[in-house]
Amino acid sequence: HFGSVHKAKKMIEQAKKAGADVIKFQHHLPDEEMLPNVPKSDNFDESLYDFLKKNALKLKDHNILKDYCRKLNITYLCTPFSYQAAQELMTLDVCGFKIGSGELSDHPTIKKISEFKKPILLSTGMSTENEIQKTYSILKNTNIEFGLMNCLSEYPPNYEDLNLKYILKMKKKFL
Repeated sequence: HFGSVHKAKKMIEQAKKAGADVIKFQHHLPDEEMLPNVPKSDNFDESLYDFLKKNALKLKDHNILKDYCRKLNITYLCTPFSYQAAQELMTLDVCGFKIGSGELSDHPTIKKISEFKKPILLSTGMSTENEIQKTYSILKNTNIEFGLMNCLSEYPPNYEDLNLKYILKMKKKFL
């Protein structure tokens, strides 16, 4: 959407048309997440910090999109990339949170977000089994609903890397 509410609304419409029940956005507060002078990746023309400063949706945008989702009868979900982002999303009365795999080991933030008593979905794509186990153990003691998602943080993924059978292992270990 590159920060465009209009484009994000079109994404919601297309997701609904495709039969999706939920659409997920991201709430970035770059100054809470990273240092501004981190060198850019060789694959990009600008730093992630600069990209997010320019293209991240603002809280008012998320509010518009959440209302639009309600109008189209599709659930709005969002990934906060900091505790402050989660606090802001709570003002919108979100139904829950999705935590990205890069933040799965940020236990202090996950613990604080769990205090909102909202369900949490956790991506595991960039995590080791030990890291998943630690986060699982923390959330198991919170009495909130949560789910682990077998993810691959490779876009687009190579078929050989999918490892879908890991879902069976996760079910045995974490159910």
